[in-house]
Amino acid sequence: MKDQDCIFCRIAAGEIPSTAVYEDEEFRVILDLGPAAKGHALVLPKEHYKDITEVPEEVLGKAFFLAGRVGAAMKKALGCAGFNVVQNNGVEAGQTVFHFHIHIIPRYEGGPSMVTWKQGTADPEEQKKIAEQIRSAL
Repeated sequence: MKDQDCIFCRIAAGEIPSTAVYEDEEFRVILDLGPAAKGHALVLPKEHYKDITEVPEEVLGKAFFLAGRVGAAMKKALGCAGFNVVQNNGVEAGQTVFHFHIHIIPRYEGGPSMVTWKQGTADPEEQKKIAEQIRSAL
């Protein structure tokens, strides 16, 4: 299924110009127009899925496989020291386009700090309760 109102569906279909680094019958991987770092890319499935909760297992597996493959190519071609694989779901998590996609962000030595958080502490009893709540919703 494709959504004609979805900009990422249109980019993945080649209707809107983009700079692709990879393409096959299921995916298009493009360079992000608002990159967090030089070489920042997006893995876009050609089918429309709002977020990770709607993506079939086999499509999800290939999407993350491609993220690793492109990240390895970035290290070789761009000389980055590493890369982040980022996937946001929902407004509160930073999702701005509601078409499942994966960010691959090259990280360079001495570059800015990204995708970090301050570690908290966890109470073991509270952890047990939280785990039970999640298990019961699976």
